[in-house]
Amino acid sequence: MLGSDSFRFLNETLQLAEKGWDDPAMTKLWRYNLHYFDDLNAHDAANRLQLHADLIARWVAENPPASGSGWEPYPVSLRIVNWIKWAAAGNELGPRATQSLAIQARWLTQRLEWHLLGNHLFANAKALIFAGLFFEGPEAESWLWQGFSILAREFDEQILQDGGQFELSPMYHALAVEDVLDLINVTNRYSGRLSPEQAAQVEHWRTRLPEMLHWQRVMRHPDGGISFFNDAAFGVAPEQAELLAYAKQAGVTADDNCSPVEHLQSSGYVRLTKGRAVIIADIAHVGPDYLPGHAHADTLSFEMSIDTRRTIVNSGTSVYGLGPERLRQRGTPAHSTLVLDGDNSSDVWGGFRVGRRARPFGQKIADAGDALTLECAHDGYRHLDGAPVHRRSWRLADGSLDVNDEITGDGVHRAEIRFHIAPDLEARLTDGVVALLDRESGTEHARMSFGPRSNILVSDTSWHPEFGISEKKQVVVVETGGALPIRHVSSITWKTP
Repeated sequence: MLGSDSFRFLNETLQLAEKGWDDPAMTKLWRYNLHYFDDLNAHDAANRLQLHADLIARWVAENPPASGSGWEPYPVSLRIVNWIKWAAAGNELGPRATQSLAIQARWLTQRLEWHLLGNHLFANAKALIFAGLFFEGPEAESWLWQGFSILAREFDEQILQDGGQFELSPMYHALAVEDVLDLINVTNRYSGRLSPEQAAQVEHWRTRLPEMLHWQRVMRHPDGGISFFNDAAFGVAPEQAELLAYAKQAGVTADDNCSPVEHLQSSGYVRLTKGRAVIIADIAHVGPDYLPGHAHADTLSFEMSIDTRRTIVNSGTSVYGLGPERLRQRGTPAHSTLVLDGDNSSDVWGGFRVGRRARPFGQKIADAGDALTLECAHDGYRHLDGAPVHRRSWRLADGSLDVNDEITGDGVHRAEIRFHIAPDLEARLTDGVVALLDRESGTEHARMSFGPRSNILVSDTSWHPEFGISEKKQVVVVETGGALPIRHVSSITWKTP
């Protein structure tokens, strides 16, 4: 919230007086953000208390029940939580807003998102618990009971044994951690309202939080930011430091360290750390079979940092909804992995759909002392002639990373092995070797070399670190092909101390 009538979401600023609460020219996600009221609990919200009070009153006056996007279950759920947080911080909602809050909770109970499940249903349940504790009386008790009942079913379904949120997005995982911390926080405040069974549920959530925080740590780059697997972008979810501070406030402690080899077995991600380098590799399924909406066709992709600098990346997410750009960002070529015959490893379609899915298999992880190795294959290209299978191995040593790609099966095929380069680096190709240079100083950060019988290209493409943002970056493409099997080794080297 930039002023009484000005809002900036998804890196787009508009005036409420000009656009109104539900302008169809704006994306659904932008309109949702307008109705969330996240700004009530922003870092500097205390400087805008009167603006917030006025905006709440305006929302109640201009958004009668059942009208527009603001009354869809997901924004209703987030708004209920934000209004209650704001009131719990000592601010006065007033009788009309309080009445509206009760109506919103009542409305939500009849429109729970069982058809979507996942983080939407979790948010519905969280809102009912907040409303059930904030209000008193039989109806409030029924909201509280309903919220706890949903989470009794959904919590261990959505939070995997390794602590990861089951949609396998680092961004949505961070939002899930915040949800659980909020639930612990609000139930601490109203602990006298809980039944013994509900108190036991809260204790279970508390015991799972260290695993969830560790998962977030494993999937974080040394620069402190999340990695870009599946739908992920900066600026949406809290950062790890904020989550750790919130957890400490709630009495939950978690180890913020990583071992040289971290295998998130239930999720299917692996982190290897050796010397100056970290790689995070995706050997995961696309997500729950019944809920792949935030999945990308990124199987066997990886990201890499040297020191605190991202070097190899995936392309990120800047748009939702329908359209060719959404499909392109979800497609295999937008990720640092192998593309066979120009096809996607999983059939991403629509805005949030996946048909045929790549299934990883044959995972092997080893620590040989001088190097860490990871190997995995997937069957996402078996629908092509000759039923080809892609197998990739990584060998991370002190000062080098070898990426070995092998395609087995029958027939003649063409492959592109794509390495997306972080936007602050320039890829300069000379005599078959690619130097990765700092764009400002021109100093060499690392270099890439490749096996024989391949054509090396450096092309311009885009990186999407936030919703609404596209930045120029480069991709190094290794073109190879012929009769299967095809084998190729790519090497990245850098100076050791």
